Amino acid sequence: MTAQTIVGILADSVRLRVFSAIVLGATTLPDAARAAGTAPKETAIAVRKLAAGGLVTEADGRLRADDACLRAAVRPASTDKPVAGGGPEDSLLRTFVVDGRLRSLPAQLERRRAVLSHLARVAFELGRTYDEPAVNDLLRAWCDGSGTDHVAVRRYLIELQILDRADGRYWLREDTAPRD
Repeated sequence: MTAQTIVGILADSVRLRVFSAIVLGATTLPDAARAAGTAPKETAIAVRKLAAGGLVTEADGRLRADDACLRAAVRPASTDKPVAGGGPEDSLLRTFVVDGRLRSLPAQLERRRAVLSHLARVAFELGRTYDEPAVNDLLRAWCDGSGTDHVAVRRYLIELQILDRADGRYWLREDTAPRD
């Protein structure tokens, strides 16, 4: 998970407050609601989205912030940004991906596939499944301010066979995974 993905998940003020409460020691939904100053229902929704995004785990009825995913997000990742020089794909990414956000989508199919493959390799973890709200949150973070609809991006990711979907769950296809 990238730092950008984490920021996208925490961009909602309720989720941020609930996550903060859990980081500071709240281990149950009532404790988190009380510490965050949120209603029980909105706290439960926030915890569900935080868990779907991999930031919170629940074991034996106790909530816990997953600090391993936070540590992993600060490690340098070669796929976070295209390199300054590079070949045609790097030039394409510099055109359509600016400051870790999707500026727009190319009209040409192969260029669109290249840009969306990059997005998927950065935003999604291989071997992990995501529910639709988590996918929407990740894609909203990429599309914010671009005028590109995250739902359209989700549809393209499926149509171009970059992500797979079954029973309301999504996952990164192995042939799209980051190259070593």
